Amino acid sequence: MKEKGRVAMFNIQIVLFDGFDLMDAIGPYEVFTAANMLSGSDFQVNFVSAEGTRIVPSGMNGPGLPASGFIDPDCGGILLIPGAMGKVGPEDTSEDSVMTQLLRAKESALMPMLRQAVSNEKMTVSTVCGGAMLLAMDGLLEDRYAVTHVLGMEALRAMGAKPVSARVVVDGRLVTGGGVTSGLDVALYLVEREWGPRISHAVEQLFEYERRGTVWTEAGIAPLEHSKPGDPGDERELDPVRPERTKESLRAIEGIWDLTISTPVGKLPVVMTISKANGTVRGTFRQGDEISECTDLHIQNGSELTWSLRVKKPMRLQLKFAVTVDGDRLSGTATAKMLPSSKVQGIRRREPS
Repeated sequence: MKEKGRVAMFNIQIVLFDGFDLMDAIGPYEVFTAANMLSGSDFQVNFVSAEGTRIVPSGMNGPGLPASGFIDPDCGGILLIPGAMGKVGPEDTSEDSVMTQLLRAKESALMPMLRQAVSNEKMTVSTVCGGAMLLAMDGLLEDRYAVTHVLGMEALRAMGAKPVSARVVVDGRLVTGGGVTSGLDVALYLVEREWGPRISHAVEQLFEYERRGTVWTEAGIAPLEHSKPGDPGDERELDPVRPERTKESLRAIEGIWDLTISTPVGKLPVVMTISKANGTVRGTFRQGDEISECTDLHIQNGSELTWSLRVKKPMRLQLKFAVTVDGDRLSGTATAKMLPSSKVQGIRRREPS
C-alpha cells in the first residue's frame, strides 16, 4: 500500500468528451470513489474535459455529466479515457457512429492533452473500450500492447498497436480495458495496484462483482501456441512481392499521381510517385510534409496495382490499396480491416521519361 502522503496528493481524472460512453466513465468512477471511502483516503476523483467546466453530453443523445474542470496532463495519478457510445456497424459513418465521434474527439483540443499525459512519467494512462482507439488514431499506441472492444481489435492492429485478447492489458504506464463492462476490471486492477488487494476486494464485495480475467502483461514464459488473430505473436510480416517487370506494366503505372482519398472525415489529397530502381518498382507517398514508402507493391494483369502504406492522417492506419489504372487515371479503394473502405481516385501528373 502507498504511503499516506502520496495518497493524499493522488489524483484520478476521468476524461469526458462529446459522445462518450456513460458506462465506460461511470463504472470506474464508482469503483474509485468506493475505494476512496473504504480506504479512508482523501485522493481526488473528478470528471474533467479539454474545455473545462461544462456539462458534457454522452453518445446516442444520452444524459450529460458535469466536468469539474480542465484536464491536467502534468500532474501525477491516473487519467482514464472512456470510449464513445453510438452505432458500431463497420460501414456506418453517420454523425452518431462510434468511429465518427472518436474522430471528432481526435481533432479537438483533447488530443494535445492526451499526448502530454502519455509522455508524463508520473501519470498512468488507462482506457476503456474505444478509449484505446482514440489513442491509437494519433499513433500513441504504436508498438504498444493494448485491448479495446472486440469489434475494434483488427482496427487497433491496423493503427499500429499490438492487440491482446484480454479484459485488461498492462504495458508499462499504459493500462487498457476491453469493451464496456471491462471498465470495472480496469478500475479494480488500478485500485489493487495503488492501495492493495484488501481495498480492491472490499470494493468487489460492496459491488457484488468479481474482477474477471487475467491482467495481461508481457512477462513470464510465452505460450508455445499463441498465433490466433488478436494475440501477440501473430505479427508475421509477409515478404514483399516483386511486381512483374514487363515494360507494359511499368509504362501503365510509372509517374507522378495526384490521388484523392475520400474518407469519412473528408477528402485527402496525396501525391504518389511510382518509379523503377535497380530493376524493381518503388512507390513513395507524400501527404503534406510526410513522405512514406509503399510496401508489398504488386502489379497484376498489367494495370492492377496493390500496395500497403502506413498513413498518419486522418488517423494512424495501415492501409491496403487496390486500384486499376486506365491510361492516365486510376480508381480503387483503400481499406483498413473493419473500417469503412475509402474510395481512391487519381490522375497522372506527367508521363514518365
